[in-house]
Amino acid sequence: MEIQKVGEFGLIDRLTKDIKPQNTSTKYGVGDDCAVLHYPDSEVLVTTDMLMEGVHFDLTYIDLQHLGYKSAMVNISDIFAMNGTPRQMTVSLAISKHFTVEDIELFYSGLRMACDKWGVDIVGGDTTSSYTGLAISITCIGEAHKEDIVYRNGARETDLVCVSGDLGAAYMGLQLLEREKTVYYQQYNELQKKIAEAKANGDSQKLSTLNSQLSTLATPDFAGKEYLLQRQLKTEARGDIIQRLREAGIRPTAMMDISDGLSSELMHICKQSHVGCRIFEKQIPIDYQTAVMAEELNMNVTTCALNGGEDYELLFTVPIGDHEKIQEIDDVKLIGHITHESLGQVLVTRDDQEFELKAQGWNPLQ
Repeated sequence: MEIQKVGEFGLIDRLTKDIKPQNTSTKYGVGDDCAVLHYPDSEVLVTTDMLMEGVHFDLTYIDLQHLGYKSAMVNISDIFAMNGTPRQMTVSLAISKHFTVEDIELFYSGLRMACDKWGVDIVGGDTTSSYTGLAISITCIGEAHKEDIVYRNGARETDLVCVSGDLGAAYMGLQLLEREKTVYYQQYNELQKKIAEAKANGDSQKLSTLNSQLSTLATPDFAGKEYLLQRQLKTEARGDIIQRLREAGIRPTAMMDISDGLSSELMHICKQSHVGCRIFEKQIPIDYQTAVMAEELNMNVTTCALNGGEDYELLFTVPIGDHEKIQEIDDVKLIGHITHESLGQVLVTRDDQEFELKAQGWNPLQ
Protein backbone atom coordinates (compact mmCIF):
# COMPACT_ATOMS: atom_id res chain seq x y z
CA MET A 1 0.00 0.00 0.00
CA GLU A 2 1.32 3.45 -0.90
CA ILE A 3 1.83 5.66 2.16
CA GLN A 4 0.04 8.59 0.52
CA LYS A 5 -3.16 6.51 0.44
CA VAL A 6 -3.37 6.43 4.24
CA GLY A 7 -1.73 9.81 4.87
CA GLU A 8 0.39 10.89 7.83
CA PHE A 9 -2.24 10.42 10.53
CA GLY A 10 -3.50 7.18 9.05
CA LEU A 11 0.05 5.81 9.10
CA ILE A 12 0.61 6.97 12.68
CA ASP A 13 -2.65 5.32 13.73
CA ARG A 14 -1.64 2.02 12.12
CA LEU A 15 1.76 2.09 13.81
CA THR A 16 0.67 3.14 17.31
CA LYS A 17 -2.99 2.18 17.80
CA ASP A 18 -2.27 -0.75 20.14
CA ILE A 19 0.62 0.76 22.11
CA LYS A 20 -0.13 0.59 25.84
CA PRO A 21 2.06 2.51 28.35
CA GLN A 22 4.13 0.30 30.67
CA ASN A 23 5.60 2.98 32.97
CA THR A 24 3.79 4.97 35.67
CA SER A 25 5.81 8.02 34.58
CA THR A 26 3.99 7.92 31.23
CA LYS A 27 0.85 9.91 31.96
CA TYR A 28 -0.17 10.33 28.32
CA GLY A 29 1.50 8.99 25.19
CA VAL A 30 0.63 9.16 21.49
CA GLY A 31 -2.44 11.14 20.45
CA ASP A 32 -2.05 14.77 21.48
CA ASP A 33 0.27 17.71 20.84
CA CYS A 34 2.68 16.49 23.53
CA ALA A 35 3.34 13.40 25.57
CA VAL A 36 2.91 13.92 29.32
CA LEU A 37 5.57 12.49 31.63
CA HIS A 38 5.91 12.70 35.41
CA TYR A 39 9.13 12.22 37.39
CA PRO A 40 8.65 13.43 40.97
CA ASP A 41 11.73 11.88 42.60
CA SER A 42 14.21 11.22 39.78
CA GLU A 43 16.45 13.02 37.34
CA VAL A 44 15.34 12.88 33.70
CA LEU A 45 17.83 11.57 31.12
CA VAL A 46 17.37 12.46 27.44
CA THR A 47 19.36 11.21 24.46
CA THR A 48 18.79 11.49 20.72
CA ASP A 49 20.27 9.91 17.59
CA MET A 50 19.76 10.50 13.89
CA LEU A 51 20.37 7.68 11.41
CA MET A 52 20.60 8.42 7.68
CA GLU A 53 20.28 5.93 4.84
CA GLY A 54 23.59 5.70 3.02
CA VAL A 55 25.53 7.07 6.00
CA HIS A 56 24.54 4.96 9.01
CA PHE A 57 22.84 2.00 7.32
CA ASP A 58 22.60 0.29 3.94
CA LEU A 59 19.29 -1.37 3.04
CA THR A 60 21.16 -3.68 0.69
CA TYR A 61 21.99 -5.87 3.66
CA ILE A 62 19.88 -4.82 6.64
CA ASP A 63 16.15 -5.46 6.53
CA LEU A 64 13.72 -2.94 7.98
CA GLN A 65 12.79 -5.03 11.01
CA HIS A 66 16.42 -5.33 12.11
CA LEU A 67 16.91 -1.64 11.34
CA GLY A 68 14.01 -0.73 13.63
CA TYR A 69 15.43 -2.91 16.40
CA LYS A 70 18.92 -1.44 16.04
CA SER A 71 17.63 2.14 15.86
CA ALA A 72 15.90 1.73 19.22
CA MET A 73 18.75 -0.15 20.89
CA VAL A 74 21.45 2.44 20.12
CA ASN A 75 19.36 5.04 21.97
CA ILE A 76 18.45 2.75 24.85
CA SER A 77 22.17 2.01 25.19
CA ASP A 78 22.90 5.70 25.89
CA ILE A 79 20.51 5.68 28.87
CA PHE A 80 22.17 2.58 30.30
CA ALA A 81 25.56 4.26 29.78
CA MET A 82 24.47 6.91 32.29
CA ASN A 83 23.45 4.16 34.75
CA GLY A 84 19.82 5.07 34.12
CA THR A 85 16.62 3.22 33.26
CA PRO A 86 15.03 3.89 29.85
CA ARG A 87 11.33 4.71 30.03
CA GLN A 88 10.00 6.49 26.93
CA MET A 89 10.89 7.04 23.28
CA THR A 90 9.84 9.33 20.44
CA VAL A 91 10.37 8.28 16.83
CA SER A 92 10.53 10.59 13.81
CA LEU A 93 10.84 9.34 10.24
CA ALA A 94 11.48 10.99 6.89
CA ILE A 95 10.27 8.51 4.26
CA SER A 96 10.89 8.41 0.52
CA LYS A 97 8.28 7.28 -1.99
CA HIS A 98 9.76 3.84 -2.62
CA PHE A 99 8.68 2.70 0.87
CA THR A 100 5.24 1.16 1.39
CA VAL A 101 3.00 1.15 4.45
CA GLU A 102 4.03 -2.46 5.04
CA ASP A 103 7.71 -1.48 4.97
CA ILE A 104 7.22 1.06 7.76
CA GLU A 105 5.10 -1.38 9.75
CA LEU A 106 7.99 -3.84 9.52
CA PHE A 107 10.38 -1.16 10.78
CA TYR A 108 8.06 -0.46 13.68
CA SER A 109 7.78 -4.16 14.55
CA GLY A 110 11.55 -4.26 15.13
CA LEU A 111 11.44 -0.97 17.01
CA ARG A 112 8.74 -2.28 19.31
CA MET A 113 10.56 -5.55 19.94
CA ALA A 114 13.52 -3.56 21.26
CA CYS A 115 11.27 -1.31 23.36
CA ASP A 116 9.33 -4.26 24.76
CA LYS A 117 12.58 -5.97 25.78
CA TRP A 118 13.47 -3.04 28.06
CA GLY A 119 9.98 -1.82 28.97
CA VAL A 120 10.16 1.42 26.98
CA ASP A 121 6.99 3.30 25.96
CA ILE A 122 6.74 4.85 22.49
CA VAL A 123 5.05 8.19 23.25
CA GLY A 124 5.22 10.23 20.04
CA GLY A 125 7.25 11.43 17.08
CA ASP A 126 6.77 12.83 13.60
CA THR A 127 6.68 11.72 9.97
CA THR A 128 7.48 13.60 6.78
CA SER A 129 8.61 12.94 3.22
CA SER A 130 12.20 12.59 2.06
CA TYR A 131 13.88 12.99 -1.34
CA THR A 132 17.09 11.26 -0.25
CA GLY A 133 16.05 7.96 1.32
CA LEU A 134 15.08 7.04 4.86
CA ALA A 135 16.00 9.25 7.82
CA ILE A 136 15.39 8.14 11.40
CA SER A 137 15.48 10.42 14.44
CA ILE A 138 14.88 8.85 17.84
CA THR A 139 14.84 10.42 21.28
CA CYS A 140 14.95 8.18 24.36
CA ILE A 141 13.97 9.41 27.81
CA GLY A 142 15.06 7.72 31.01
CA GLU A 143 15.34 8.28 34.72
CA ALA A 144 17.87 7.84 37.48
CA HIS A 145 18.30 9.01 41.06
CA LYS A 146 20.72 11.92 41.21
CA GLU A 147 23.26 9.96 43.24
CA ASP A 148 23.19 7.02 40.77
CA ILE A 149 23.96 8.89 37.55
CA VAL A 150 27.39 8.08 36.11
CA TYR A 151 29.09 10.66 33.89
CA ARG A 152 32.20 10.43 31.74
CA ASN A 153 34.16 12.77 34.00
CA GLY A 154 34.38 10.72 37.18
CA ALA A 155 37.40 8.49 36.55
CA ARG A 156 40.22 8.84 39.09
CA GLU A 157 43.80 7.60 39.38
CA THR A 158 44.09 3.89 40.25
CA ASP A 159 40.52 3.18 39.04
CA LEU A 160 40.20 -0.02 37.03
CA VAL A 161 39.15 0.13 33.36
CA CYS A 162 36.54 -2.47 32.36
CA VAL A 163 34.52 -3.44 29.30
CA SER A 164 31.56 -5.72 28.82
CA GLY A 165 31.29 -8.39 26.15
CA ASP A 166 33.83 -8.53 23.32
CA LEU A 167 35.01 -5.94 20.82
CA GLY A 168 35.50 -5.68 17.07
CA ALA A 169 32.84 -8.20 16.01
CA ALA A 170 30.36 -5.59 14.77
CA TYR A 171 33.05 -3.97 12.63
CA MET A 172 34.08 -7.34 11.22
CA GLY A 173 30.43 -8.05 10.45
CA LEU A 174 30.28 -4.77 8.52
CA GLN A 175 33.45 -5.62 6.58
CA LEU A 176 32.01 -9.03 5.71
CA LEU A 177 28.75 -7.53 4.44
CA GLU A 178 30.55 -4.86 2.44
CA ARG A 179 32.80 -7.46 0.84
CA GLU A 180 29.90 -9.69 -0.17
CA LYS A 181 27.95 -6.69 -1.46
CA THR A 182 30.88 -5.77 -3.71
CA VAL A 183 31.20 -9.33 -5.01
CA TYR A 184 27.45 -9.56 -5.66
CA TYR A 185 27.30 -6.35 -7.67
CA GLN A 186 30.39 -7.26 -9.65
CA GLN A 187 28.68 -10.50 -10.70
CA TYR A 188 25.40 -8.67 -11.31
CA ASN A 189 26.99 -6.02 -13.53
CA GLU A 190 28.93 -8.60 -15.53
CA LEU A 191 25.74 -10.56 -16.21
CA GLN A 192 23.88 -7.39 -17.20
CA LYS A 193 26.58 -6.59 -19.77
CA LYS A 194 26.34 -10.12 -21.22
CA ILE A 195 22.54 -9.87 -21.30
CA ALA A 196 22.74 -6.58 -23.20
CA GLU A 197 25.13 -8.19 -25.71
CA ALA A 198 22.84 -11.21 -26.15
CA LYS A 199 19.88 -8.93 -26.77
CA ALA A 200 21.84 -6.91 -29.31
CA ASN A 201 22.86 -10.13 -31.12
CA GLY A 202 19.38 -11.62 -30.95
CA ASP A 203 20.73 -14.74 -29.20
CA SER A 204 17.57 -15.91 -27.42
CA GLN A 205 19.08 -19.15 -26.12
CA LYS A 206 22.03 -17.37 -24.49
CA LEU A 207 19.67 -14.68 -23.19
CA SER A 208 17.53 -17.32 -21.49
CA THR A 209 20.60 -18.89 -19.87
CA LEU A 210 21.91 -15.53 -18.63
CA ASN A 211 18.52 -14.51 -17.21
CA SER A 212 18.39 -17.82 -15.38
CA GLN A 213 21.86 -17.15 -13.92
CA LEU A 214 20.75 -13.66 -12.91
CA SER A 215 17.71 -14.95 -11.06
CA THR A 216 19.82 -17.46 -9.14
CA LEU A 217 22.78 -15.20 -8.44
CA ALA A 218 24.64 -16.85 -5.59
CA THR A 219 23.63 -15.94 -2.05
CA PRO A 220 26.71 -15.34 0.13
CA ASP A 221 27.74 -18.23 2.37
CA PHE A 222 27.92 -16.86 5.91
CA ALA A 223 28.34 -20.23 7.63
CA GLY A 224 30.63 -19.88 10.64
CA LYS A 225 30.29 -16.10 10.66
CA GLU A 226 26.79 -15.80 12.12
CA TYR A 227 28.00 -14.09 15.30
CA LEU A 228 29.65 -11.29 13.32
CA LEU A 229 26.42 -10.62 11.41
CA GLN A 230 24.39 -10.67 14.60
CA ARG A 231 26.69 -8.12 16.22
CA GLN A 232 26.36 -5.78 13.24
CA LEU A 233 22.67 -6.25 12.43
CA LYS A 234 21.05 -6.98 15.80
CA THR A 235 22.59 -4.53 18.26
CA GLU A 236 21.93 -5.22 21.94
CA ALA A 237 22.00 -2.59 24.71
CA ARG A 238 23.76 -3.97 27.80
CA GLY A 239 21.13 -3.32 30.43
CA ASP A 240 21.94 -6.76 31.81
CA ILE A 241 25.42 -5.53 32.78
CA ILE A 242 23.93 -2.49 34.54
CA GLN A 243 21.70 -4.83 36.52
CA ARG A 244 24.63 -7.07 37.50
CA LEU A 245 26.68 -4.09 38.64
CA ARG A 246 23.79 -2.90 40.81
CA GLU A 247 23.32 -6.36 42.29
CA ALA A 248 27.04 -6.50 43.11
CA GLY A 249 26.91 -3.09 44.79
CA ILE A 250 29.26 -1.53 42.23
CA ARG A 251 28.77 2.07 41.09
CA PRO A 252 31.09 2.93 38.19
CA THR A 253 33.02 6.18 38.52
CA ALA A 254 32.81 6.90 34.77
CA MET A 255 30.99 5.13 31.95
CA MET A 256 29.94 5.32 28.30
CA ASP A 257 28.88 2.93 25.59
CA ILE A 258 31.24 1.93 22.80
CA SER A 259 29.71 3.28 19.61
CA ASP A 260 32.74 4.80 17.85
CA GLY A 261 35.48 2.42 19.05
CA LEU A 262 37.20 1.59 22.34
CA SER A 263 40.14 3.93 21.73
CA SER A 264 37.93 6.92 20.98
CA GLU A 265 35.67 6.32 23.99
CA LEU A 266 38.62 5.84 26.36
CA MET A 267 40.03 9.15 25.24
CA HIS A 268 36.67 10.84 25.90
CA ILE A 269 36.67 9.55 29.48
CA CYS A 270 40.31 10.53 30.03
CA LYS A 271 39.84 14.00 28.59
CA GLN A 272 36.72 14.78 30.61
CA SER A 273 38.12 13.22 33.79
CA HIS A 274 41.58 14.86 33.37
CA VAL A 275 43.37 11.53 33.73
CA GLY A 276 45.49 9.13 31.70
CA CYS A 277 45.06 5.41 31.20
CA ARG A 278 47.08 2.29 30.62
CA ILE A 279 45.37 -0.63 28.88
CA PHE A 280 46.77 -4.00 27.87
CA GLU A 281 46.32 -5.53 24.44
CA LYS A 282 46.24 -9.08 25.80
CA GLN A 283 43.30 -8.17 28.04
CA ILE A 284 41.05 -6.78 25.28
CA PRO A 285 38.21 -9.32 24.80
CA ILE A 286 37.98 -10.55 21.21
CA ASP A 287 35.72 -13.33 19.91
CA TYR A 288 37.20 -16.19 17.90
CA GLN A 289 35.11 -15.36 14.80
CA THR A 290 36.40 -11.78 14.95
CA ALA A 291 40.01 -12.97 14.97
CA VAL A 292 39.42 -15.40 12.09
CA MET A 293 37.68 -12.76 9.98
CA ALA A 294 40.41 -10.21 10.62
CA GLU A 295 43.03 -12.71 9.47
CA GLU A 296 40.96 -13.53 6.38
CA LEU A 297 40.80 -9.83 5.49
CA ASN A 298 44.47 -9.27 6.38
CA MET A 299 43.56 -6.79 9.11
CA ASN A 300 45.04 -6.35 12.58
CA VAL A 301 42.44 -7.66 15.01
CA THR A 302 43.51 -5.35 17.84
CA THR A 303 43.13 -2.34 15.57
CA CYS A 304 39.62 -3.55 14.73
CA ALA A 305 38.77 -3.89 18.41
CA LEU A 306 40.18 -0.45 19.25
CA ASN A 307 38.72 1.50 16.35
CA GLY A 308 35.89 -0.50 14.79
CA GLY A 309 32.88 0.83 16.68
CA GLU A 310 29.22 -0.22 16.85
CA ASP A 311 29.88 -2.77 19.59
CA TYR A 312 27.57 -0.91 22.01
CA GLU A 313 29.31 -2.61 24.90
CA LEU A 314 29.85 -0.65 28.11
CA LEU A 315 33.22 0.91 28.93
CA PHE A 316 33.49 1.92 32.57
CA THR A 317 35.86 2.57 35.45
CA VAL A 318 35.48 1.36 39.02
CA PRO A 319 37.45 1.96 42.24
CA ILE A 320 40.33 -0.44 42.75
CA GLY A 321 38.59 -1.72 45.87
CA ASP A 322 35.93 -3.34 43.64
CA HIS A 323 38.53 -5.57 41.96
CA GLU A 324 37.24 -8.84 43.43
CA LYS A 325 33.59 -7.94 42.78
CA ILE A 326 34.32 -7.16 39.13
CA GLN A 327 36.11 -10.46 38.64
CA GLU A 328 32.97 -12.29 39.76
CA ILE A 329 30.73 -10.69 37.11
CA ASP A 330 30.35 -12.75 33.94
CA ASP A 331 30.99 -11.02 30.61
CA VAL A 332 33.01 -8.15 32.12
CA LYS A 333 36.73 -7.90 31.48
CA LEU A 334 39.35 -5.82 33.30
CA ILE A 335 41.57 -4.28 30.58
CA GLY A 336 43.70 -1.71 32.41
CA HIS A 337 43.74 1.14 34.90
CA ILE A 338 43.57 4.91 35.18
CA THR A 339 46.80 6.89 35.63
CA HIS A 340 47.86 10.50 36.14
CA GLU A 341 46.96 12.83 33.28
CA SER A 342 50.64 13.55 32.55
CA LEU A 343 51.22 9.88 31.63
CA GLY A 344 48.81 10.06 28.69
CA GLN A 345 46.71 7.27 27.20
CA VAL A 346 48.84 4.20 26.58
CA LEU A 347 48.33 0.79 24.98
CA VAL A 348 50.74 -1.92 26.18
CA THR A 349 51.15 -4.55 23.45
CA ARG A 350 51.54 -8.30 23.91
CA ASP A 351 55.31 -7.91 23.66
CA ASP A 352 55.35 -5.09 26.26
CA GLN A 353 55.84 -2.21 23.84
CA GLU A 354 53.97 1.00 24.61
CA PHE A 355 52.03 3.12 22.12
CA GLU A 356 49.94 6.23 22.50
CA LEU A 357 46.24 5.61 21.91
CA LYS A 358 44.76 7.51 18.99
CA ALA A 359 41.08 8.24 18.35
CA GLN A 360 40.62 6.55 14.97
CA GLY A 361 37.02 5.47 15.41
CA TRP A 362 34.20 6.17 13.00
CA ASN A 363 33.52 9.82 12.18
CA PRO A 364 30.01 10.45 10.70
CA LEU A 365 31.05 13.86 9.36
CA GLN A 366 33.91 12.61 7.18
